[in-house]
Amino acid sequence: MTQPFDKLDITQFDVSRDRGFLCKYDPATVAMPTELAPLVEAGKWLPEWMATGVVRHYLKDIPEIDVTSFIESASDEQLRNAMVHYSFIVQAWVWGETEPNHRIPRNIAVPLCLIADKLGQFPLLPYSAYVLDNFSMFDKAGEPILENIYMHQHFSSGIDESWFKMIHVEIEAEAGQALAAIPDILEGIHLNDEAKVIEALNEVLAAWHNMYDTMKRMIDYCDPHTYFHRVRPYIHGWQDNPDLPGGVIYEGVEKFKGEIQAFRGQTGSQSSIVPTMDALFGVEHSNDPLRQYLNELHAYRPVLHRKFIDEVAKRSTLRQFVSDSNNTEMTELYNACLDRVRAFRALHLEYAASYINKQNSHAGNPSDVGTGGTPFMKYLKKHRDESERHLLPLPDQKQA
Repeated sequence: MTQPFDKLDITQFDVSRDRGFLCKYDPATVAMPTELAPLVEAGKWLPEWMATGVVRHYLKDIPEIDVTSFIESASDEQLRNAMVHYSFIVQAWVWGETEPNHRIPRNIAVPLCLIADKLGQFPLLPYSAYVLDNFSMFDKAGEPILENIYMHQHFSSGIDESWFKMIHVEIEAEAGQALAAIPDILEGIHLNDEAKVIEALNEVLAAWHNMYDTMKRMIDYCDPHTYFHRVRPYIHGWQDNPDLPGGVIYEGVEKFKGEIQAFRGQTGSQSSIVPTMDALFGVEHSNDPLRQYLNELHAYRPVLHRKFIDEVAKRSTLRQFVSDSNNTEMTELYNACLDRVRAFRALHLEYAASYINKQNSHAGNPSDVGTGGTPFMKYLKKHRDESERHLLPLPDQKQA
């Protein structure tokens, strides 16, 4: 008799078929409380202040907002909106002028840290604030596709910056189809229903084809030179960054006691899509310093997304199920999905070479260290190759 099966509910982890890991609300329509009006206003003016070359002159005059009561009563949407604005502002403070500044004034540091603590995130710009919670739609009833989205908060408002983020938004939305197929895959394994698993794997594969095609459009409106000099400089973190040895000081933040703090910068590797696929397909990465970095990144994701990845990893026996089967179609689908992940990682590597490695070095924008603070070319090559190494032999090859 088949044991009862608790089917995975992706909505419990803030994941949906239509939007994947993207926020389910429109940031532009979230009503913020009156006491946060100076923050919202600063967010609106930030691109104009950045253009002056003396952005800190304006940021230092933002009043220190007491967000204690706000974080106790605010909705999740309001908290995440505040995190978007504050995290862009802190990046602008540190990186927005010719030389980086390793001291963050308390008017920015104190409220940012309180909001980040409430959300279970680090007090700088995370991928969630840069992409997942930072887009709006022209047609609110439409879909989050390139032709219908715009970014809520900017550094400079240029088309290259917007397009870079918009490409990520559409990819995240397209991933929803693959994420929504995971519960059916796990249920099919439990029921030993190969047809159900095959149907769901076809959904995953279709989503990866869409994501890859969208990624290929990056070059349409995001120029490598402009990206390197006008987009990338502002998203660096302050761990393992040669321009900020040791990190930064968050003035007035009691828990840090005036000590220097080092956190990793925003990076597409903080996206939860590929780690979820690794968890589903049983892709393991070798235990070395780059694996340690991969583990560190997990803590930079939104709390529910971390839990989703962990839950998929705990439940999935897909690799063993396919390996034990004598089903050529299912094995080919498993390999095709892995190959799409490999191809996606390879395209990411290709972009890293053209958008970063081939560009000139720039103050605050090292060309050999990723925004997350790693030797990114080595990191990307390693995980591309590890995806490929997990391909399974077909049944007739095993018999041979």
